[in-house]
Amino acid sequence: MQPTNRRSLLTAMLAGGSLAMIDQPAFARAKRPFFERVGLPIGLQLYSLGDEPAKDLEGTLTRVAAMGYRDIELPSLLGKTAAELKAAADRVGLAYSSLHLTASPLFGGTGLSLSDPAELVAETARTLGIKSIVMPIQLIPDGLVPREGEAFRDAITRGMATAGADIWKRTAAVLNEKAAALKPLGISLGYHNHNIEFAPIGKTTGWGILMRETDPSLISLELDIGWIAAAGMDPVAFLGKYKGRVRQIHVKDVKASTKPNFTLLMDPTEIGSGKLDWSRILPAAYKAGVRNFYVEQEPPFAIPRIDAITRSYNHLVQVKA
Repeated sequence: MQPTNRRSLLTAMLAGGSLAMIDQPAFARAKRPFFERVGLPIGLQLYSLGDEPAKDLEGTLTRVAAMGYRDIELPSLLGKTAAELKAAADRVGLAYSSLHLTASPLFGGTGLSLSDPAELVAETARTLGIKSIVMPIQLIPDGLVPREGEAFRDAITRGMATAGADIWKRTAAVLNEKAAALKPLGISLGYHNHNIEFAPIGKTTGWGILMRETDPSLISLELDIGWIAAAGMDPVAFLGKYKGRVRQIHVKDVKASTKPNFTLLMDPTEIGSGKLDWSRILPAAYKAGVRNFYVEQEPPFAIPRIDAITRSYNHLVQVKA
């Protein structure tokens, strides 16, 4: 059939109310799975697997690769050397693209942090094969230690409420300083949010202070979609607002029972089992400039962690957008 005849047939079918006769599978094929369409891998933040990567790095990475994940964000160096981490990933066909480093070791802990010399941080990143470091949490108030029986979440909320605007200003200053030192070494620095950033501080918020006082030419954003939703905000609108500055996201789902709050509370679940519409969020993130999508899930888990990230991957690979 000639093209003109095809158009005539379609016109006649529309006029006669016979649209149902059109090849419906052809219409269904118009939308392809998001990750297939954009040609990007589904990533994983290894924090989702708790202490398993530190206890059995090679076994954990082997299972992660078998699921289909290819892009990995590290929550820390997991007590390993950068060379050990890189070799283990290479053996199973995984690549690291990002590393979380706190401003300084938390609560007197040890390990690499942004307080170490920029040259050491950059050398570690290069060994891992990455160009992106992310500060995963704001500065912790000086001297803050969890009280006996106090959860980490409650200690942070208490300390930040007492510290007020100053802690956010100091966080912004540290981000600018560290990013300026790392940039000439070929390493970018980003900031990852929770929901505590959005607690009111007078007429502003911690987030408002960070956005006002960090240099957008130096500091990128890794937006955690689950924590944005837990703060009661629309992830799609939030991504649009920071188009061009956001480069990474944590793909994190929450149950409908999650109540808006600013105190590090959420009801977590596997991707696709919660209330968030990933067919809207994923393309909005891509349009905003995101090129690294890391699955992450918070505890508590209803099923084993390894099963949870499998379920999340299996859902995401089918999302059409």
